[in-house]
Amino acid sequence: MFIYMNGEVIRKEEARVSPFDHGFLYGMGLFETFRVYNGHPFLLDDHLERLNWSLEVLNINASYKREQVLGALEMLLERNGYKNAYIRMNVSAGNGEIGLQTAPYTNPNTILFCKPLSSRNTGAEKQAVLLKIPRNTPEGAERLKSHHYLNNILAKKEAGNDPGIEGLFLTKEGFLAEGVTSNLFWINGGHLFTPSLDTGILNGITRRFVMRLAEKLGMNVQESMYRPEAIVGADEVFITNSIQEIVPICMFDGHPMPGLSGKKTRELQIHYEYHCEYLWSRNEL
Repeated sequence: MFIYMNGEVIRKEEARVSPFDHGFLYGMGLFETFRVYNGHPFLLDDHLERLNWSLEVLNINASYKREQVLGALEMLLERNGYKNAYIRMNVSAGNGEIGLQTAPYTNPNTILFCKPLSSRNTGAEKQAVLLKIPRNTPEGAERLKSHHYLNNILAKKEAGNDPGIEGLFLTKEGFLAEGVTSNLFWINGGHLFTPSLDTGILNGITRRFVMRLAEKLGMNVQESMYRPEAIVGADEVFITNSIQEIVPICMFDGHPMPGLSGKKTRELQIHYEYHCEYLWSRNEL
C-alpha cells in the first residue's frame, strides 16, 4: 500500500516520523476520516473547514484548501488503484524540543492513509450498549478530532471487538453522549433528536450533514441533554460516522428497536446515497 506524506507518495514501509514530533510526544495532532465515492471525496470542504479551525486552536501553522488535497488524493488513489476508499488525513505538529511548547508549530507532518472500500452496506444494523466508562470532557472549549484517543480506546476495549455492537458513552452526570466512533440520533413522532454539544461530544461531519438533511426533509431537529430513558420509547434509533454512514440500531441497552425496518432512517439513507458522489459541503443541500 502507498501513502501520501509531505508532498510525496511512498510505500507505507518507507514512512518515517521523528520521535521528536510533538504529535508522538504530546498528542499534538489532528485527523479527519472521510470516504471517496467513485473518485469523489464526500463533504471534503466540511472536513477541511473543521481541520483548519482545529489547527488554529492547536497553534499549528498550516491550512489546507480543496485543490491542494485533491491533488494529493488523485496521486494516492491512482497509485493504489482505488476509486472507492477510506481516507484518513493526519496532521501532526512536527518536531520540537522535549517539553511543552507555546510557540507556533511551523513544520507539521501531513499524511494521507487509504484503504479500499467496497460499495456501501445499507443492509447493516447494530446493537447499542451503554458503557460503564464515562465520556471524558474535551481538553478545550470544544472536542477536537485529535490524537487524544485514550477514552475511546478504553471504551472500545469495554465494548469488545464485535463489529455489530457499538458502545455508547454517557457523561459522568448520566446524560447520553455519543458512540465510541459515532454520533447518536433517534426519531420520535417525526422529530429527530441528538445529544447537545454541551455533553462534550465531537461535532461530527456526518452529524452536521444528517441534521441539515433532516431539516430539508421537513423534520424538526432538537439538540439537548437527554437521559437513556428518552431512547427506550423512541420510534427509531441510528448512529452516524463518515465511514459507516447511517447505521440503524436494532437493540438499545437490551430494548428491541426497529433497526433496518425503520422507515425514516431508511429515507435518510436514500437521500444520503443520492448526494455522496458529488457534494463538497452540507451547505450545498
